[in-house]
Amino acid sequence: MNDTSEKMVYDASDIQRILGIGRSMTYVFLEKVYEDQAPFKVIKIGKLYRVPKKSFDEWLDNP
Repeated sequence: MNDTSEKMVYDASDIQRILGIGRSMTYVFLEKVYEDQAPFKVIKIGKLYRVPKKSFDEWLDNP
């Protein structure tokens, strides 16, 4: 199990686990959020997605 408490960014597997969704849906969701840069920020490096923890946590805590 990954400890996400010390991370500054989440990766796709962290988002998948936190939201309890499948792998394919996670990537579809992250691509959409990346295009919109809303409701939280997503950074794309090549094919890798990174989500700033603060941005994601604020969205999750304030739906």
